[in-house]
Amino acid sequence: MSSLADVSGPEAIKAFRRAGWVVQRQSGSHVSLAKEGVRDLIVIPVHGNRAVKRGLLLAAIRTAALTPDEFRELL
Repeated sequence: MSSLADVSGPEAIKAFRRAGWVVQRQSGSHVSLAKEGVRDLIVIPVHGNRAVKRGLLLAAIRTAALTPDEFRELL
Protein backbone atom coordinates (compact mmCIF):
# COMPACT_ATOMS: atom_id res chain seq x y z
CA MET A 1 0.00 0.00 0.00
CA SER A 2 1.22 3.46 -0.87
CA SER A 3 1.69 6.31 1.55
CA LEU A 4 -0.31 9.48 0.90
CA ALA A 5 2.96 11.41 0.83
CA ASP A 6 4.05 9.53 -2.30
CA VAL A 7 0.95 9.97 -4.52
CA SER A 8 1.58 11.82 -7.78
CA GLY A 9 -1.04 13.88 -9.62
CA PRO A 10 -1.72 11.25 -12.31
CA GLU A 11 -2.02 8.51 -9.66
CA ALA A 12 -4.49 10.59 -7.64
CA ILE A 13 -6.61 11.29 -10.73
CA LYS A 14 -6.76 7.56 -11.58
CA ALA A 15 -7.86 6.76 -8.02
CA PHE A 16 -10.61 9.39 -8.05
CA ARG A 17 -11.78 8.15 -11.45
CA ARG A 18 -12.09 4.65 -9.97
CA ALA A 19 -14.32 6.23 -7.30
CA GLY A 20 -16.68 7.59 -9.96
CA TRP A 21 -15.25 11.07 -10.53
CA VAL A 22 -14.79 12.23 -14.13
CA VAL A 23 -12.36 14.74 -15.59
CA GLN A 24 -14.38 17.86 -16.28
CA ARG A 25 -11.58 19.98 -17.71
CA GLN A 26 -7.89 20.76 -17.55
CA SER A 27 -6.57 24.27 -17.21
CA GLY A 28 -2.81 24.38 -17.53
CA SER A 29 -1.35 21.90 -15.10
CA HIS A 30 -4.49 21.49 -12.99
CA VAL A 31 -7.20 18.90 -13.63
CA SER A 32 -10.77 19.46 -12.38
CA LEU A 33 -12.84 16.40 -11.52
CA ALA A 34 -16.60 16.36 -10.99
CA LYS A 35 -19.16 13.80 -9.88
CA GLU A 36 -22.86 13.86 -10.55
CA GLY A 37 -24.78 14.82 -7.44
CA VAL A 38 -21.75 16.46 -5.80
CA ARG A 39 -21.62 20.25 -5.86
CA ASP A 40 -17.88 20.66 -5.22
CA LEU A 41 -15.04 20.00 -7.65
CA ILE A 42 -11.75 18.32 -6.93
CA VAL A 43 -8.73 20.09 -8.43
CA ILE A 44 -5.50 18.12 -8.66
CA PRO A 45 -2.19 19.62 -9.84
CA VAL A 46 -0.29 17.58 -12.41
CA HIS A 47 3.31 18.69 -12.30
CA GLY A 48 5.08 15.72 -13.86
CA ASN A 49 5.44 12.88 -11.38
CA ARG A 50 5.86 15.11 -8.33
CA ALA A 51 3.86 14.11 -5.29
CA VAL A 52 0.70 16.05 -4.47
CA LYS A 53 1.05 17.90 -1.15
CA ARG A 54 -0.45 15.89 1.68
CA GLY A 55 -2.87 18.62 2.89
CA LEU A 56 -4.25 19.18 -0.60
CA LEU A 57 -4.71 15.47 -1.12
CA LEU A 58 -6.48 15.04 2.23
CA ALA A 59 -8.84 17.92 1.38
CA ALA A 60 -9.64 16.28 -1.98
CA ILE A 61 -10.26 12.94 -0.24
CA ARG A 62 -12.67 14.66 2.18
CA THR A 63 -14.48 16.34 -0.74
CA ALA A 64 -14.86 12.93 -2.38
CA ALA A 65 -16.41 11.60 0.87
CA LEU A 66 -13.68 8.96 1.18
CA THR A 67 -11.45 7.97 4.04
CA PRO A 68 -7.67 7.88 3.53
CA ASP A 69 -7.80 4.06 3.75
CA GLU A 70 -10.50 3.87 1.06
CA PHE A 71 -8.43 6.16 -1.14
CA ARG A 72 -5.32 3.98 -0.66
CA GLU A 73 -7.33 0.95 -1.81
CA LEU A 74 -8.22 2.82 -5.02
CA LEU A 75 -4.55 3.50 -5.83
